[in-house]
Amino acid sequence: MAARIIDGNTVAGRIRTEVAAASAELTEQGHKPRLAAVLVGQPHAGVVYARSQARNCEALGIDYELVQLSEDCSADGLARRIETLNADPAITGIILLLPLPDGIDPHQMQHRIDLYKDVEGVNPANIGLVFYGQPIIAPCTALAVREIVTETGIALRGCRAAVVGQGAIVGRPTAVLLVQADATVCCCNEFTDELASYTRQADLLVVAAGKAGLITADHVKPGAVVIDVGINRLSVPAADGKTTTRIVGDVDFEKVREVAGAITPVPGGVGPVTVAMLLRNTIEAARKQRSRTR
Repeated sequence: MAARIIDGNTVAGRIRTEVAAASAELTEQGHKPRLAAVLVGQPHAGVVYARSQARNCEALGIDYELVQLSEDCSADGLARRIETLNADPAITGIILLLPLPDGIDPHQMQHRIDLYKDVEGVNPANIGLVFYGQPIIAPCTALAVREIVTETGIALRGCRAAVVGQGAIVGRPTAVLLVQADATVCCCNEFTDELASYTRQADLLVVAAGKAGLITADHVKPGAVVIDVGINRLSVPAADGKTTTRIVGDVDFEKVREVAGAITPVPGGVGPVTVAMLLRNTIEAARKQRSRTR
């Protein structure tokens, strides 16, 4: 029997409903959430993401401010703008839109975002606090994975889990969150020798390696839950002889769905839930800042 397909849009819809209610409550109490997005220049990905964020925030009652800086903005200029937003009590959340111009280190700039306003959870200090089980705001995608795991109903205590891909924003924080839920976690990557010998033992397989088709049916334990975090753009031939772009994950979806018990598609799986978690983090940031000022 083919795997249950986990609809990320459904999970995201539930989270968005919670966020809208929480935003209305905070607004009624005089503490309206306000998300500031910093965009340097006009990178296509950043512009598209900013438009999407604006629509999402408006729909859920969150104020949204796009802070646009010129392409020739220096690292010092960007750092000063972030510090201004940190100091503004009306701003409850800050997100730095990528990519940044050459010569500006995104990690250094993310480090400058106030821990309580870092709604993406990308400040190195916030990521570090995840390891101590005391996050102020955890990375959105890792939280999205945990939310989807909850949706599947799999019991994490004593569960064998494998996380393929050990990036600082997704793989490692996800592994830590699973460990903290008492799962037995194996950490792998695309270079792991005999990768299938590890992943086939896993009741829960999370893949965030950034390599299309890395995980095949031979890598998956029958009945396992498979969460595909990968987003890869492939050029494929079109009927008119030209090429088109197709978005795929790290998992061979069609083959793996015949083996797994549950699986997330790409697109439509982890992505929508990550966006929803960003909005939930925006509410969480506003709440925690309110508590600090009481």
